[in-house]
This record gives sequence, C-alpha cells and structure tokens, in this order.
Amino acid sequence: MSDGRFAPTPSGDLHVGNLRTAMLAWLFARSAGSRFLLRVDDIDPATTREGVAESQLGDLARLGLDWDGEVVHQRDRTEAHGAAIAELVDRGLTYPCYCSRREIREAAAAPHGEAPEGAYPGTCRDLGPADRAARESAGRRPALRLRTDGETVTVVDRLHGPVSARVDDLVLRRGDGVPAYNLAVVVDDAGQGIGEVVRGDDLLLSTPRQAHLAALLGLPVPAYAHVPLVLAPSGVRLAKRDGAVTLADREQLGESAAEVRSWLAASLGMAEPGEAVTMTVLLGRFDPEQLPRQPWTLGHARLRR
Repeated sequence: MSDGRFAPTPSGDLHVGNLRTAMLAWLFARSAGSRFLLRVDDIDPATTREGVAESQLGDLARLGLDWDGEVVHQRDRTEAHGAAIAELVDRGLTYPCYCSRREIREAAAAPHGEAPEGAYPGTCRDLGPADRAARESAGRRPALRLRTDGETVTVVDRLHGPVSARVDDLVLRRGDGVPAYNLAVVVDDAGQGIGEVVRGDDLLLSTPRQAHLAALLGLPVPAYAHVPLVLAPSGVRLAKRDGAVTLADREQLGESAAEVRSWLAASLGMAEPGEAVTMTVLLGRFDPEQLPRQPWTLGHARLRR
C-alpha cells in the first residue's frame, strides 16, 4: 500500500489551484486504499507565516478532506536533512557554490540537454582553495551543491508517461544554512513512507533530480502523478493577486466550501456544472485515466472581486 500526501508551504492561504491539487492527492490515495498524510513544509523561515498552517488545514477540512495520523512539520526534521547532507559530503559528492541567482542566469555557459529551468552551469564546480577563500573573504556565504555527472534520469509519471531530464548540480543546502527544497522533500517523503507523490505539473521536470537524489541516498523512489495547474485568465499560474481565489475570498462572495468543491470537481470532468457532490461521491467516480492533461483557466467571471 502506497501512502499519499499533500505538503503545502505556509506562506499564504491556499488558492483554488492548491485546493484542486489537494483534492486530487486525496482521491489518488483513497482510491488506492492508502493513507493520506499531511506535511507542512515550513523549513524556510522566510516563507513561513504565523498561523497560516492552521488556516490551510482548516480549509482542507472544510473542503471535505480528512487525513491520517499527526501532521508532520518539516521544521522538526532538520536532523534527518542534516544527516543526508553529511552522508553526501562524506562521499565526496558535494562542493561549495558562491554564485548568486543573477550570476547563474547570466552565465555564458549553459547545461546541455533538457534540464529544469535554472539548471546550474557548473561555475564553482572546480574552484581551488584560493578562489574559495577569496570569495569567502569578500563575504560570500556558499551554498552546497551536489556534484553530478550530467546524468539523464527518466521517471514514469501516471499522467505524463516517461519524463527525462538532465540532472544538474542541484543545491542541497542554501547559503543561509537552510536545506534546499529538493533535498528536504526527498528525505521527508521517504521518512513518511510516501509511495506516490501527487502535485502540480510545474514541478514535473524537477522530478528526475529528486529521483536521482533518492537513489544516491539509498531511499525508495515514489511513484508520481503531476496534475494540471489552474491558470489565471492571462494564462499564467494562478496567484492571490488574480482576485477571489482563496476559500475565504469565495465565502465573502457568498459561496460555500461545498460550492467551491463542486465547481472544482466540474473542472476535472467529475461533476456537472452546479452539481452538489461530496468527496465520497467523487471517490466513487475517480478514474485517473479520465483526468484532464491540460491546465484549467479560471475565467474572469469566476474571479469577480
């Protein structure tokens, strides 16, 4: 049995795109007879706001989602993250990187082959001790990167089929000492026994990175299902600036959580427009093969302010 999960970052209220993904993660897990677990990815103090995690959990519950066991907080797992990083350091698979994001974007060199956006071009890979000392004396705090061989890794996604990407020298620990997302999510999914990860397809090309890292650490690689995003009328990924996109926003407009659930279900082809449905009803109708593969654009009328 493969447990599923939903792992929001408590940076702000969940918008309807996040809620739609959470509904799908719940349906994937429950339809397989698996547990559905929650993790709050609050490891980064810069993106964690007081009280937001509780608000997010409340929204999920009002939408009709339940979960198993205690909610895990990523901030409580720093010892496990540190142990994984230490193992890779001990194996000689890391190096310090002093590049800023701007320097990476502007680097003349570029990785070959398909790779996630922002893939690292290897600028600091072969710096000698003197070069490193000079950068540190100038006040640069290094991130820690994984030293790879430019492997192309393939994962098989439930909705997208085989997905291949070149694995670049990804960050394991940021310059401020915070474990990077790719490291933390791999360690935490394994720690929770997650067998299938359901999340937005904007993360699809990062998945081979994570599969590669899991294999290096001797951790199981979960199955994946990357589901389509919800887009704003402009065609970009939905964000709070687009209007009434959170559950609280919708309720201020006179819409109940049940009504939001129903129109999200209709957007997935699992309900007729305006049809009242519960999560139990949707579970009986759920067929991953029938899910849309393209993003859903939220219309201007729905986003009235």
